[in-house]
Amino acid sequence: MPTQAKIAALDGLHTFPRLLLHHASTRPGAPAIREKSLGIWQTWTWFDVAERVRALACGLAELGFKRGDNLAIIGDNRPHLYMMMAAAQCLGGVPVPLYQDAVAAEMLFVLQDAGVRFAIVEDQEQVDKLLEIKDQLPALEHIIYDDPRGMRHYNQTFLHDVHELMEMGRIHDRNHPDFLNREIEQGHFDDVSVMLYTSGTTGKPKGVCQTHASFIAAARGGIEVDRLTADEDILSYLPMAWVGDHLFSFAQAMVSGFTINCPESGETVMTDLREIGPTYYFAPPRVFEGLLTSVMIRMEDAGKIKQKLFHHFMDVAKRCGADILDGKPVSAGDRLQYAVGNLLIYGPLRNVLGMNRIRVAYTAGAAIGPELFSFYRSIGINLKQLYGQTETCAYVCLQPDGHVKSDTVGAPAPGVEIKIADNGEVLVKGPMLLKGYYQRPDATAESINADGYFLTGDAGFLDADGQLKIIDRAKDVGKLTSGGMFAPNYIENKLKFFQFIKEAVCFGNERDMVCAFVNIDVGAVGNWAERRGIAYAGYTDLAGKPQVLELIRECVEEVNAALAGDAMVADSQVHRFLVLHKELDPDDDELTRTRKVRRNFVSEKYKVLIDALYEGKASQFIETEVKFEDGRRGKVSADLKIVDAKTFAVAGKTA
Repeated sequence: MPTQAKIAALDGLHTFPRLLLHHASTRPGAPAIREKSLGIWQTWTWFDVAERVRALACGLAELGFKRGDNLAIIGDNRPHLYMMMAAAQCLGGVPVPLYQDAVAAEMLFVLQDAGVRFAIVEDQEQVDKLLEIKDQLPALEHIIYDDPRGMRHYNQTFLHDVHELMEMGRIHDRNHPDFLNREIEQGHFDDVSVMLYTSGTTGKPKGVCQTHASFIAAARGGIEVDRLTADEDILSYLPMAWVGDHLFSFAQAMVSGFTINCPESGETVMTDLREIGPTYYFAPPRVFEGLLTSVMIRMEDAGKIKQKLFHHFMDVAKRCGADILDGKPVSAGDRLQYAVGNLLIYGPLRNVLGMNRIRVAYTAGAAIGPELFSFYRSIGINLKQLYGQTETCAYVCLQPDGHVKSDTVGAPAPGVEIKIADNGEVLVKGPMLLKGYYQRPDATAESINADGYFLTGDAGFLDADGQLKIIDRAKDVGKLTSGGMFAPNYIENKLKFFQFIKEAVCFGNERDMVCAFVNIDVGAVGNWAERRGIAYAGYTDLAGKPQVLELIRECVEEVNAALAGDAMVADSQVHRFLVLHKELDPDDDELTRTRKVRRNFVSEKYKVLIDALYEGKASQFIETEVKFEDGRRGKVSADLKIVDAKTFAVAGKTA
């Protein structure tokens, strides 16, 4: 155990190791990280974390880790994995988190590209993945694992238990007591602090090199705008390889000193969420969509009186909930009704969702539908949208309290400049920009112009209040043959607001109409079918039921009615659609690991279906190869019915 003097804060809090030492020195007993293990929450104070980081860093040094080395981090959100990030940074190394659900072949490119010599992994599953490809990784020298279960008979000399590494490090620290502080003192704010790989939506992933300064600046901007304190609790459950997790769970915790809470497993997240009751929360839209779907499924099963109360008070919330949250004037009658609704509906609902204590919630990673966004704000959850990319430390805009709009992503964050190019592309400049792409000066030069602005690749504009409105990816925005704008993501988000629709992919660029693929939400639609006595054998069978197609048609037509009232996208109503015979899946390369649609890949893979939509066919047979979790391959086939949807008159035209 180090002495208080050993972890005394160094002058200048401009690197993450210095911030860690600062918290350990000034508030040693405050909780830094919690983890639920075997049903019990374990707590590490800032002093505990500093001690373990010191031991891990010295252990890495003993194994030969040196300044400039890259450390792969693979696994669910675990305290020791977060500590290893800081340990690598102490030595001037760079943590490189990978998506834990990626198969070995997907990890191979990143591990090779980054020249990884050291890896810290969560458990036996991740060890096995690395062993599978180790002969293709000549640079990989050491693998450290956190969970020893199942590892008893693994006797490779390059495998190390994390606790053994810490003991090795403590011996090293006793023999070289000044070593680590000297290493930390060498750290500079412009050193690369983390390398996060892009999702590879359109090509091979690129390693985004971010410095201590950029992530600290991004962390401080969010803390300033939302008045975050050391008393916040956050549930860290999203992939460590995602820039959002690195900002909120690591960088902001290091800067403000709040507590990171790691759930027991992916299956217990909702239970753990309710137990912790975080004050600060973030999730991509798909999580908020899933939560809303679960609520709607439960309401389907509720009695008639409960359903009537729910729908009545949700109408009240829709009318005035967001205004009350923003402190805007609301009539006494509506305030009274909302107060009753809060007692009977909104409060219990927030409790079920684990969001009773939330002061600020963010959604990021993809655009969220305005309807979904408004739903959460209407029930008293201070949900805000973030817009940004891995290259901008997760955000460039923030929505201050009282100035939150459902159709914008907020005003430029502190220190950030935004400019709209002549072609409508959003350009950004600020302290949170990447230092460069790893070993890709060509890609760096293409992404940052001569004036220092990063080219986001997104189309948007600043509204009258100076808030940024994103239309879509610039490369995805197109035109219909009628001349009307086609923004697929905008339409897809509207479709995904319905609990029955999990994913949607729209087509229409340089065509005479918009058509769509739909993935049903098997949980929501399955519950709906069971309540109506509709038997089904699985996703493919359920997706092809005539009653389900009619259900989805009603959703599509409701979206069309809404689009007809928006002059900008009125021509983009969905004329024809089909329900896919399988769910789009990252394992089949149809989605990225962040669950973004790989639009070009899907278009090529399912070209026969797109052709059928536009050729006026009533159905189309397709057989698709799928990859199972255990690596086996199989085929799914179906004769997909194509459905015509009603469109609505637009500005004097006949739709």
